[in-house]
Amino acid sequence: MLIWFVALYLLVTIAVGFYAATRVKNSTDFASGGRSMTFPLVVAMVFATWFGSEAVLGIPATFLEEGFAGIIEDPFGSFGCLMLVGLVFARPLYRMNLLTIGDFFRKRFGPNVELLTSLVIIASYLGWVAAQLTALGVVFSVLSDGALSTTEGMLIGTFIVLLHTLFGGMWSVAMTDFLQMIIIVIGLFYLTWLVGGMAGGPEVVIAKAASEGKFTFLHGTSTKDIVAFIGAAVTMMFGSIPQQDVYARVMSAKTENIAARASMTGACFYLCFCMLPIFLAYSASIIDPQMVQHWLAEDSQMILPRLILENTPLFAQIMFFGAVLSAIMSTASGTLLAPSVTFTENVLKRFLPLRNDRQALLAMRCSVLAMTAATMTFALYSDSSIYEMVGNAYKVTLVAAVLPLFAGLFWKRATTQGALLAMAMGLGSWGYLEYTLTDAAFWPPQLAGLLFSLAGMVIGSLMPQLHRHSGESVLAIQTQAQPQ
Repeated sequence: MLIWFVALYLLVTIAVGFYAATRVKNSTDFASGGRSMTFPLVVAMVFATWFGSEAVLGIPATFLEEGFAGIIEDPFGSFGCLMLVGLVFARPLYRMNLLTIGDFFRKRFGPNVELLTSLVIIASYLGWVAAQLTALGVVFSVLSDGALSTTEGMLIGTFIVLLHTLFGGMWSVAMTDFLQMIIIVIGLFYLTWLVGGMAGGPEVVIAKAASEGKFTFLHGTSTKDIVAFIGAAVTMMFGSIPQQDVYARVMSAKTENIAARASMTGACFYLCFCMLPIFLAYSASIIDPQMVQHWLAEDSQMILPRLILENTPLFAQIMFFGAVLSAIMSTASGTLLAPSVTFTENVLKRFLPLRNDRQALLAMRCSVLAMTAATMTFALYSDSSIYEMVGNAYKVTLVAAVLPLFAGLFWKRATTQGALLAMAMGLGSWGYLEYTLTDAAFWPPQLAGLLFSLAGMVIGSLMPQLHRHSGESVLAIQTQAQPQ
C-alpha cells in the first residue's frame, strides 16, 4: 500500500512538471522563469531547493553523533548564506538583469574569469546533486524492503527527476517546489506531533539532548576548536553564495524586494524545519535505543526511515516518505538545472556560438542530460555520506569564487588580475592542504584557501597591472547597481 501511494505521488510530480513545460517559450523561461515569480513561489523555491536529503537524512544522523557542533556547516551555515544573500547581494545582482552568476564575472572581470569561475561552480554541483541521487536510492531501497538495490533506486529516482526538469526548467522547479513545500510542512508537523508523543513529549526529548551536551556549538574551547568552528561555518555560509541556484531564485522574482525578502524568509523556514528531522531522529533514541545503536554502527542515515517503518502506522509512513521524496526531488531538480544553465551560457557559448534562442534552449536541455550523467556517475563511485557530499561541494567555490564575487561587487579597485590570482592562490593552497594535512591539522584546508584567495585578490589588484580586463568598466557596473 505504501509503495502505491508513493508511486501515485511520483506520477503527480511528473504531471506537474509536464504542465510547467507548456509555459516555457524561450531559454529565459527555462533558466529563470522569465523574472515573473511571486513572493510565495520564490520562498517555496528557496526553501524546497535547500531542504534536501541532507536536511532529512544527513543532518539528523550527524546530530545524533556530534550534536550541534557537527552540523555547523548545515543548517546554520546555510541559514547564514541565505540571509546574507537577502540582506547584501540580492538587490545589486537583481538590478544587473543577468541570466547567470557567470555573466556577472564576465561583465566585471572579463571572459577568462567568467570561464574559470563557471567551471568551478559547475564542479561544485557534482557533490550536491549526487547526494540527492544517493538519497533517492536509499529511500527506494527501503520502500521496497530491499527488493531494489540502492543503485537501482538511484537510477529510477534520477529518471523521474530528469523528466520534469528536462522539459519544464525553472517553471517546473517552481511549481513542483510549491507542491513539495506543502507536503514537507504538513508531513513533518504531523510526524513531530506523533513521534514526540511516543517519546514522552517534546520536553523529554529536549531535556535528554541537553543533558548529553547535544546543543553545544563547539567541540572544545581551544584555539584549534574555534578555528575549526569558523572553517565549518564559512564553508556553506560563504561558499554557497556564488552559486547559480541561489542566483536563479533571485532573478526569477518579479521585483528586487521580492528577491531579497523571499531569500530571508526562505532562510528562516529552512532553519526552523531542519530542527524537526533532528527532533524526530533524537526521539528515536528514546523510543527504540537498540535500533539506534545498531544503525549508528551500520549507517546512521537509516535511523529515521527505520523508526518510521517499524514504529508508526501506515498514514505516518506515507507522510514521512512523501516529505522525504519531496525534499530530495525538489533539491535535485533545482540543483540539476543550475549547473546546466551555467554550462550553456558561460562555457558552451564560448566555443559553440548559438545562433538563436531555439538553439540556446536545446543546448540547455542537452546540458541537463549531460549533467545528469555526470552526477549519476559521481554518486555511484563516491563513498562519502550524504552530509559529507553536500558539505564538500562548497569548498571549491569558497576558495575560488567567493572573493571575486565580494570584491567585484563592493571593491572598486578589484581587477581581473586580482580575481585570477585569488582563484589561483585559493585553489592551489586548498588543493595542496586537502591532500597533505591530516584531520588533526590546526587549519581547515578550506579556511586556509579562503585566506590565500583574499591575499591573492588584494595583491593582484594593487600590484602593477599586466593587462587591462576586457569587461565593462568598474564604474559602469557600480552605476548599474545603484537604486534608480
